[in-house]
Amino acid sequence: MADLLTAARMRAIENAAIKAGSVTGAQLMESAGECVLAAILARWPGMAAAPHRALVLCGPGNNGGDGFVVARLLRGRGWTVALFLAGDADRLPPDARANHDRWDGAVTPYEDTAFAREAGPLGPQDLILDALFGTGLTRPVDGFEAFRAAAQRGGGRPKVVAVDVPSGLCSDSGRVLHREGAPAEPPVRADLTVSFHAEKQGHRLADGPDACGAIQVAPIGLPPRADIAAEDSPVTLNERPEAFDKGEGAHKYAHGHAIVLSGPPGTGGAARLAARGALRIGAGLVSVCCEDAAVPEHAARLDAVMIKRANGADGLARLLEDSRLNALCLGPGLGQGARDLVPVALKAGRATVLDADALTAFAGDPGALFGLLHENAVLTPHAGEFGRVFPDIAERLAATPDHGPAFSKIDAVREAAKHAGCTILLKGPDTVIAAPDGRCTVNSAHYDRAAPWLATAGTGDVLAGFVTGLLAQGMEAFDAARIAAWLHVEAARRFGPGLISEDLPEALPACLRDLAAAP
Repeated sequence: MADLLTAARMRAIENAAIKAGSVTGAQLMESAGECVLAAILARWPGMAAAPHRALVLCGPGNNGGDGFVVARLLRGRGWTVALFLAGDADRLPPDARANHDRWDGAVTPYEDTAFAREAGPLGPQDLILDALFGTGLTRPVDGFEAFRAAAQRGGGRPKVVAVDVPSGLCSDSGRVLHREGAPAEPPVRADLTVSFHAEKQGHRLADGPDACGAIQVAPIGLPPRADIAAEDSPVTLNERPEAFDKGEGAHKYAHGHAIVLSGPPGTGGAARLAARGALRIGAGLVSVCCEDAAVPEHAARLDAVMIKRANGADGLARLLEDSRLNALCLGPGLGQGARDLVPVALKAGRATVLDADALTAFAGDPGALFGLLHENAVLTPHAGEFGRVFPDIAERLAATPDHGPAFSKIDAVREAAKHAGCTILLKGPDTVIAAPDGRCTVNSAHYDRAAPWLATAGTGDVLAGFVTGLLAQGMEAFDAARIAAWLHVEAARRFGPGLISEDLPEALPACLRDLAAAP
């Protein structure tokens, strides 16, 4: 899986390569500019032929130096280029200053009035290049109202390209740096963002995907991660997993028996969704476990999924004396009984998914839950449930990001996993999954993997079932969570518009066939 880098990690990679003599800073900057130009022409081939017009905004650091290179290359292709500098040329870093000095045209100090006057009417044949503030941004970006107005998304607007990261965005967290009470809006939302060497965390988190538009990774001559500045537990982008299959001649009992606990009568739909998900993803057997009064409801709706009876905590304890029941899911539609049932389930030591009501039941007393958890448990909260179980961490995540690097969803989930001693899957378009040993991956439903149809009731219940079904087959907790999350998005994308939660398990077989067929 590809790494997602922090600003500090990217600097370490660059510095190590320069120190080793494999590349110079000037070469990296020239390569970065060439890659930005290549990405522009690949995305909009019609711009390869002059004349076109570009407004290039350069900042006070090396991101601005990249902008100077792009401006020079565009001009060399016959473009009309207006170049603006936000900052003092005498204070530019050496490589950026060298490219400033190579520019043989006017350099206009950025002011809103000067930019507006130079920009004039802009249309889709024009380009604005955002090379103001890149990965090293540590403070809110003020001003640039004319830039913001010229680059507003809408019909007939110019193309907007960001160098490495849209200005104003924290590249570690994907959050817009802003002061308390100020709008959390970046100066501009790009159509295309060109990231060097690897994606940054902020390209996949929070406001990042919306601000970036589309993301293009460009190699600029740096060695691969494994060669320099190795990191023990990198953050990765959760990509297509390895295939898994039951194998020829396998028996159902060899693939586990998953149990999904259900609440009182009239609340069983969520449990049935989770159970269907567990069955479709490959658990050998799946049962919904409910009190006697809820049996008729489930019996009327279930066929391949079986029904087991357990009245209260004592009934569940007796049921779990059967060691063949090796994976449990508690939470979807479980109701007020969750507080009594969760300790029994965790004490049994089985692979366990806790979702929804099983987490909310411990609001106000999360310490009672932490004392029960074990490494083969997976918590799958949405943001609200995460806040009930980890209120201090959630408060830090919700605080105004007025400086960078800002506390990120990755920071939050890693800290929560370490504190809880189990795998945490914090849901959202930017789902983050972390294990207590530091492993962390981002399951991003953005860009070419966007799946907005998942924003409908019950899809989280199905995801809990997917994780449970993989745990039943003996998969380790972190792997079960990351693979389930990837398949969850893949099934939604395969079904497309009109998706409801019941459709997800039925779209899964085709996704599994594709995995098996992949080389």
